[in-house]
Amino acid sequence: QVQLVESGGGLVQAGGSLKLSCAVSGLTFWNYDMGWFRQAPGKEREFVAGFSWSAGGTLYADSVKGRFTISRDNAKNTLYLQMNSLKPDDTAVYYCAAPRAPFRGATTVTDIGNWGQGTQVSVSS
Repeated sequence: QVQLVESGGGLVQAGGSLKLSCAVSGLTFWNYDMGWFRQAPGKEREFVAGFSWSAGGTLYADSVKGRFTISRDNAKNTLYLQMNSLKPDDTAVYYCAAPRAPFRGATTVTDIGNWGQGTQVSVSS
């Protein structure tokens, strides 16, 4: 059974930083293009950042480029999202996501086979 468990969310002032973690079990972690999505109140879930074997690296939404960094530790089966220079618009529930199959991208909601439970990130102005 695949499990994705996020941690690290919280309340931070604008300009501050947070680091999210996602512990993954039940799949061969290093084979998967893991990613992060977020969903703000009243909005659709959207892609934030992810790995892409086909693109040879990482992908980011334009809104977070230069501020967020996705990383992974394959030895620990853990995915990370370092978020710097946070803005009130970054307020959302953040979800760790695994695609439906190995070596496949995870940049749209329909790509995702497994979700974490989500962790709240709130940025005050």
